[in-house]
Amino acid sequence: MSVQCAADARRRAGAALPLFERWLSLWVGLCILAGVGLGRLFPTPFQVLGRMEVAQVNLPVALLIWLMIIPMLMRIDFRALHQVRAHWRGIGVTLWVNWAVKPFSMAVLAWLFIRGLFAPWLPPEQLDSYVAGLILLAAAPCTAMVFVWSRLANGDPYFTLSQVALNDLIMIFAFAPIVGLLLGLSSLSVPWDTLLLSVLIYIVVPVIIAQVWRHALLRQGPERLQAALERLHTASIAALLATLVLLFAFQGEAILAQPLVIALLAVPIVIQVALNAALAYGLNRWVGEKHAVAGPSALIGASNFFELAVATAIVLFGFESGAALATVVGVLIEVPAMLAVVQAVNASRAWYERGLRARPRAG
Repeated sequence: MSVQCAADARRRAGAALPLFERWLSLWVGLCILAGVGLGRLFPTPFQVLGRMEVAQVNLPVALLIWLMIIPMLMRIDFRALHQVRAHWRGIGVTLWVNWAVKPFSMAVLAWLFIRGLFAPWLPPEQLDSYVAGLILLAAAPCTAMVFVWSRLANGDPYFTLSQVALNDLIMIFAFAPIVGLLLGLSSLSVPWDTLLLSVLIYIVVPVIIAQVWRHALLRQGPERLQAALERLHTASIAALLATLVLLFAFQGEAILAQPLVIALLAVPIVIQVALNAALAYGLNRWVGEKHAVAGPSALIGASNFFELAVATAIVLFGFESGAALATVVGVLIEVPAMLAVVQAVNASRAWYERGLRARPRAG
């Protein structure tokens, strides 16, 4: 595909995104500045907020995280799981990348870069915490934002819906064991009671609330559900940004003392996005799935449920931890990284389909 076509695809991607998503990286950057500034100017109020905990769960952050996650989970229709049969090859590829490759590859990258190559430039007391944050970021595949990326890549909406629904179901049972295993392999203490509490608070309960609310609205008509989702969308993004302000109010001193930390933490995240997107995309081509399935498969394989990662990092390690900061870096680069994957998927469509014609789909 020509350079001009690739540029057109990039412009379509940027134009199709709603205002908040299109400039999400900018908003995150402004939240970093606001949080750092407010934390230095008004340290006492933020310390009071940080002490508002019950069973190691910070109540203000828990409420903000619910406001973030529940509107996104309301978009998931678990009845779509029956559509798995239609694209079982693509589903299999995405599940393998999400659950067998991504968390473990991120652990390897974290060990290589954080404990190895970048260790001299990072605070030594935070190295383990940074590794933990990166593992948390990779251990949960993205949910709601994937619908945006899939639409920009002309993905099959039924495949995207069924894949996301299946991932959310698996996440309830697999997130804690995978995180616990990888933290254990990283020689980090695994607070199992806190980890399981995080799964209950930030996955199980929001899924139940979202699905009950969704079905209640659907009984009044699909238009009522859509109207509610549109109203809740801005509140959800605002809750994300408010959480980031709180995070960076506590992280401000560390950031100012180590300005390279964010850039260094971004390196393994960007590599992981590229690695898993390319792997999922190439495997779908190899098994003979159509491009409209391979695109969202690559996007789901590469993106992260950063809201869950941020919440779990706060619960497990605290506001001021390197783990919380590492998950926030994932938020910072999510939009530009995923738009780059969208552009690559769109630009390579002709190459992908030539391969399908040369190797007809079996069965």
